[in-house]
Amino acid sequence: MLETSARLLALLGLLQSQPAWAGADLAQRLEVTPRTIRNDVERLRDLGYPISGARGPAGGYRLGPGAKLPPLLLDDSEAVAVAIGLRAAHGVTSIEESSASALTKLEQVLPHRLRRRVEAITDTVSAGPVNTDSNVEDPQIAPETLSRIADAIRDEERLRLTYGGDRLDVEPYRVITWQRRWYLVAREVPTARWRALRVDWAEISAMPQPRFSPQPMSVDDYTTFVVREIASGGWSVHARITVLAPAEEVRSRINDAVGVVEPLDDQTCVLVTGADSIEILAVYVGMLGLDFRVDSPPELVEHVRLLGRRYAAAAG
Repeated sequence: MLETSARLLALLGLLQSQPAWAGADLAQRLEVTPRTIRNDVERLRDLGYPISGARGPAGGYRLGPGAKLPPLLLDDSEAVAVAIGLRAAHGVTSIEESSASALTKLEQVLPHRLRRRVEAITDTVSAGPVNTDSNVEDPQIAPETLSRIADAIRDEERLRLTYGGDRLDVEPYRVITWQRRWYLVAREVPTARWRALRVDWAEISAMPQPRFSPQPMSVDDYTTFVVREIASGGWSVHARITVLAPAEEVRSRINDAVGVVEPLDDQTCVLVTGADSIEILAVYVGMLGLDFRVDSPPELVEHVRLLGRRYAAAAG
């Protein structure tokens, strides 16, 4: 049998691992009597842990939210997963600093064998640059902004924001991350028009707003909507490209959501697409593996000519 202090920690860990426990199951797991479980629960309550209990066949114990964060009791694989995840966190302002602070606290209490395992994994695994396909700096959003949006979605509360110089009132539904950007899927008030709004472009009021009755899309439709909207109007640079190939051939080489293909005749089509910079667009169309002619914008025409000269010179 475990000593009292060790048993209390083990009991707390079990209560954190699932929403509810029957007293008999806890007693069996800890190899004690149900009376000992009741006494241990009272000890944890005296220490400030809000544990509710109910008698009867459907009764049991449940650990509720408290006024402060209790110690988290993780098993070996959970501790390693959290440590590695903290090392990989990025994309939100100051998240790296907060993750580093949390990681330091976690590593201080990790058993030596687990600390060595985490160090071995992080020392032997490397990742390439996240932004390999863009010469545009990745935007970051403030954690307070993300929290404000998430709270409004949960509470079915409108948001008032300034976007592109305009003031908008919207009903928020979902936040989608794509291509290292954060997008808020929202319905504009009063037009009921669905929008995919760049979170880093929005200034969101902290003032409470009216509640709304949600009329959501299906879960999978939010991501599809964002990708389609960005392809049609959300890029920083848009291009019109004549491709010397049948429309069916071009469609087979791209995601339908990130470009619109319009047939001109049986052997020629137009691709309307976009990206965050001219340089990215030039690389993208080159990767089609098909002959093409850039119709617009003029900046892309000039950049493709520059690349052509460079490649010709490189080929001798």
